[in-house]
Amino acid sequence: MRSDKLFAYYSERGMPLINLPEFATELLSEFDARNAERIDTPVIQPAEPFLDIAGEDLRRRIFMTESETGASLCLRPEFTIPVCLRHIETATGTPKRYAYLGEVFRQRRDGANEFYQAGIEDLGDINIPSADARAIGDATAILARLLPGRRLSVTLGDQAVFEAVVQALGLPLGWQKRLIHAFGNMTQLEALLAGLVSPQFVTGLDDDIAKLVASGDEQALIAHIEQEMQATGYSTNASRSPREIARRLKEKLILSETRLDDAAFHVLEEFLSLDVPLVNASAALAGFADAAGLKLGNALSRFNGRVAALANAGVELSGLGYRAAFGRPLDYYTGLVFEVTVEGSAAVLAGGGRFDKLLTFLGATDRIPAVGFSFWLDRIETERAAA
Repeated sequence: MRSDKLFAYYSERGMPLINLPEFATELLSEFDARNAERIDTPVIQPAEPFLDIAGEDLRRRIFMTESETGASLCLRPEFTIPVCLRHIETATGTPKRYAYLGEVFRQRRDGANEFYQAGIEDLGDINIPSADARAIGDATAILARLLPGRRLSVTLGDQAVFEAVVQALGLPLGWQKRLIHAFGNMTQLEALLAGLVSPQFVTGLDDDIAKLVASGDEQALIAHIEQEMQATGYSTNASRSPREIARRLKEKLILSETRLDDAAFHVLEEFLSLDVPLVNASAALAGFADAAGLKLGNALSRFNGRVAALANAGVELSGLGYRAAFGRPLDYYTGLVFEVTVEGSAAVLAGGGRFDKLLTFLGATDRIPAVGFSFWLDRIETERAAA
């Protein structure tokens, strides 16, 4: 039977206990032991933050609805954004650790569309390496308690290192944004790289507009677009302005004319192929940067600091690996990303990462560094049953 403590916690909040795993009590105890304050967030959430910054993978699986006034709402698809919104609303100071356990709702190809997640969000700790190490250490330690005797495997990636490599290659800003946005999705990333190696020039433009774009005369292009919009009755108040359209067309032309030379392409290929034990990752990245003549600066220093912090925190490094191409399908990550599985299994039991820009985007007045992780309780339950 579930403990009285767990039953009381959810009953007080009017939350159902349907299909809640028995080990949830252990999770709550682990969160308490780590001084993480439990927080509740509404099941119905404003949809805009998820649609704007959660990423395509999550956006297409959200259950949408509307309020009486027509505002877009959704069933809570994850907890990080709601926890950050609640933190901002309550004007709570930092550093602050929040723990959560509740249902999320996503369309899934296999498994239930309604399932439980739990996790910790660590907001405001300015010691980035230490906070990253704590997140990985907490996730693996809690899983080790829930799955005694099972060997865990942890895969780490780092978006900041990828961004540093792309920037060091000197690509136009538009291409940098495209590649960074695709980080973690190898299919999309490979398609973009193919486009860089063999550029596809802009087609389908009106001849007059094409000539103006090619001429570089931005003011003439803006005037022509504005004239065309007025002639067709297209409201500039309900769409992008002529200036915005002109700048986007110019950027599109620049991107289409950019070609990644063979040497730079092979550098990116070599970087994305790095897949080493974490204990060897610092040396591998330094060797790669030296051989390619790239200066990765602070990104490499922060990476090395995280490895040192993990060792200092007593985290067993032998089960941790670094894969340069590894990312997670949420657009708000800015640095560390990681996932935990049972060795030999593909099922992700826990995942997380760093999201230093998210709270500012959601309305926080100050920049708040943040890192966190989530557990998939249904998958953990399956692993426990198989033990």
